[in-house]
Amino acid sequence: MKPVWIVDDDRSIRWVLEKALGREGIAFDSFASAQEAIDALAQGAPQVLVSDVRMPGTSGIELLRVAKQRHAAIPVIIMTAYSDLDSAVSAFHGGAYEYLPKPFDVERAVSLIRRALDESLRKDAVHEPAVASPEILGQAAAMQEVFRAIGRLSQSSATVLVTGESGTGKELVARALHRHGARAARPFVAINAAAMPRELLESELFGHERGAFTGAQQLRHGRFEQAEGGTLFLDEIGDMPAELQTRLLRVLSDGTYYRVGGHQPLRADVRVIAATHQDLEQRVREGGFREDLFHRLNVIRLRMPALRERAEDIPLLTRHFLARSARELGTEPKQLSDEVLAYLARFPFPGNVRQLENLCHWLTVMAPGQTIRLADLPAEIRAAAIPAAVNWVAALEQEVERRLAGGMGGVLQEMTREFERALIRRALVHTGGRRIEAANLLGMGRNTITRKIQELGIEAKEE
Repeated sequence: MKPVWIVDDDRSIRWVLEKALGREGIAFDSFASAQEAIDALAQGAPQVLVSDVRMPGTSGIELLRVAKQRHAAIPVIIMTAYSDLDSAVSAFHGGAYEYLPKPFDVERAVSLIRRALDESLRKDAVHEPAVASPEILGQAAAMQEVFRAIGRLSQSSATVLVTGESGTGKELVARALHRHGARAARPFVAINAAAMPRELLESELFGHERGAFTGAQQLRHGRFEQAEGGTLFLDEIGDMPAELQTRLLRVLSDGTYYRVGGHQPLRADVRVIAATHQDLEQRVREGGFREDLFHRLNVIRLRMPALRERAEDIPLLTRHFLARSARELGTEPKQLSDEVLAYLARFPFPGNVRQLENLCHWLTVMAPGQTIRLADLPAEIRAAAIPAAVNWVAALEQEVERRLAGGMGGVLQEMTREFERALIRRALVHTGGRRIEAANLLGMGRNTITRKIQELGIEAKEE
């Protein structure tokens, strides 16, 4: 957490707040003038800014303006004397979080700062700038369809339902729809219905009034309010409790909702994008999901393909993830050998792109060399059951790599002989030694199989 900044030309005020925050274990920095704080903003931002209004030189109102211009999400608390009511009004017009009248009660001041800290940290968690998220990568035909759909939807505010297995990148699609749409300048707010305890989910979504329930000491703005004018991403919508499905349906139907414990209807100006890995039609048939809500969400459906459906994208994705992991760790990006790429192209990846991303980070940390070999892969990846139809190819590639690494010559000729010997031997076993039938199954003539049997030293008897 970043520190709280205290800005006041009165040294005694700074001292009182410093001592109070120190006792609470809250980090702080102090400035004797607004200009000092403005200069410091060029190097970084505080978690919360507490500033006096009237100071020699630059005023606190000007500091507020600059702070909001450079870091719009910072809560700014303005300290002002009762006689500075006009200044307080100006502060609120400039985007101040709250004002603290002088002389102030220290406990009230700390409580207000703590509330601003909670708000700031919550915004840090949900208001991630869309530009900070990576673009979706993919050259496969299935991904090109996704890109075209995003392009067509970019200027629409229609509700979108993104489906696909876990780990396919459904949130990236939601962020891309927001980033390339008309609401890009407004917040993107995400909430996972499966990760939130059901007793807290209602308050998280819609907010609550002070005193709405035990522990509700302050008014809380829900995710719909936080996303005002922007996009609200409802992940794992299939896990939403039935009572909240009813409330969500009302918001989508008439655009209004109430905070928990509230009596004043609020308007919701948000674009809703929902996502699920579940079969919602099946959930509707089972009675676990409201059919009318399903149809409200299913205005436009966009399906994310599983990684096994776009295996040709694995080299592109691995290069991206390895490069990003290397940047994070301050190292040179590692590379995958051809044998590893061929193996991963046939790996089923039940965790999809997220599993590949985690694998690349693991390899960046754990693989000993710059070029990653099959032996460098985690044991669970090497031991995983690859479909039998492709497992022999991986085994063949491993054997080729072993022989090449050992400096053996004539690899193609020798392995071709072994390959043909294995094929013919197994075909003869399958047909009970009947050469004509074995030749037909292998797609070769009778004379050819007879010659091969002699050349390759295969012991076979005609039955």
